[in-house]
Amino acid sequence: MRTYHLITSLLFGAIILAMAGAAVVRALPYDVPPGTDVVEGGLTRGFESHYDKVFPVKTFGTNVWGAIQFVLFGEGRSGVVVGRNGWLYTSEEFSAYPDGEAQVEANLELIAQVQQKLRARGTELTVAVLPAKARLYPEYVAQHHPAEVHRDLYQRIHAGLQARGVAAPDLLIPLEQCKTQSAVFLRTDTHWTPEGARCSAQALAAVMAPRTGDAAVRFTSEVGAPVEHQGDLMQFLPLAPYFSALMPRPDLLTARSTVAASTASTEADLFGDAPAPAIVLVGTSYSADGRWNFDGALRESLDQDVLNMAQAGHGPFEPMLAYLDKPQDGPAPAHLIWEIPERYLPAGKKPAGRKPKSDEGHAQLALAPTSTTTVAQP
Repeated sequence: MRTYHLITSLLFGAIILAMAGAAVVRALPYDVPPGTDVVEGGLTRGFESHYDKVFPVKTFGTNVWGAIQFVLFGEGRSGVVVGRNGWLYTSEEFSAYPDGEAQVEANLELIAQVQQKLRARGTELTVAVLPAKARLYPEYVAQHHPAEVHRDLYQRIHAGLQARGVAAPDLLIPLEQCKTQSAVFLRTDTHWTPEGARCSAQALAAVMAPRTGDAAVRFTSEVGAPVEHQGDLMQFLPLAPYFSALMPRPDLLTARSTVAASTASTEADLFGDAPAPAIVLVGTSYSADGRWNFDGALRESLDQDVLNMAQAGHGPFEPMLAYLDKPQDGPAPAHLIWEIPERYLPAGKKPAGRKPKSDEGHAQLALAPTSTTTVAQP
């Protein structure tokens, strides 16, 4: 560690000297415009403007330091873990949390409370626990190792939910099988691929299908052409524009879109008063972002319409609390799918300033720690 700090200090000093020399060379050819008011600061402002144009020192310095960290030490900014072959991971899947085990238990209790609340309304809950990217692709994490709290976390979550009587189909085994045929997570992004979303939807449907009844609508998905995708974890590599060539190559994202293929006409359809979907989806950007098409994959796999109430950027717990706070309009849905990435369970905080409605169920929910994230929030 001492050698590391010595090398970085020397490199930093060398960068400062090189940049200072370059700044002098670039800044010297400056002609003072006629009529410049020296006393009122006109000369200073003019020179600053000239300097900013000819030598954007901040961007260049950031890129140089970013290149040194990336090339020599395999590191990016705080928030990303750089793996092999252009694979990037969110640091949340590796971080140690001092009270991580307690947070896992608290969040499992919160999930059980949500199930009780939904059952009181007549809605059954299925939890879709998303395995961590580092769990599905450990072969690319290089020398990095997740902290102890993440070891067997997925299995411990499932055991905890099972002990509390919460339905949570195993998605790890299906995703491991699907990854032999196609990528289920993006290399440079926090999120899964549309294929990973489809694989998970099929695994959920295999458990839920007997409960959903006869479908009134048939859905089909169309596959688009592959397009380049700059993953959200690329923002933690400050290499552009001067060292863009060092960046991992972009992912190729093959989008899918799902549409209703046929509808069984009913009297309600004729009068424009079709019933609300019997299935609701709540979760993070894994569900909310249309690029992954998770809700569409659920529609196709279940042959049922799905009301997507997921939210991006708020973790898995805030959207669920918001859903429970929302006044019930009409019959309750028969089923709710709650998508929760496993990495949120050990990292929890109470939502600041939240004031749930004043019934007993919401009061219990308000006491349980809920998770937040500081990196590429889904």
